[in-house]
Amino acid sequence: MSNVKQVFQSFGAYLGEVGVEFKKIAWPDRQELVDSTVVVISFIVILAVVVLCCDKVIQFFLRLIHT
Repeated sequence: MSNVKQVFQSFGAYLGEVGVEFKKIAWPDRQELVDSTVVVISFIVILAVVVLCCDKVIQFFLRLIHT
């Protein structure tokens, strides 16, 4: 029974430490979040276009080889 009590005490201490660390987090403000989101979405679109171009080039050469 003491092992169960010790586990719950350890878990409670862990949650307390998590709470302390959670208060140290520096959350971004709204503008910084919007800017970061725009950068990420832009990068994804650019990467998708690059992959599409590479795919089309490879497809073109494979059709040349195949026919």
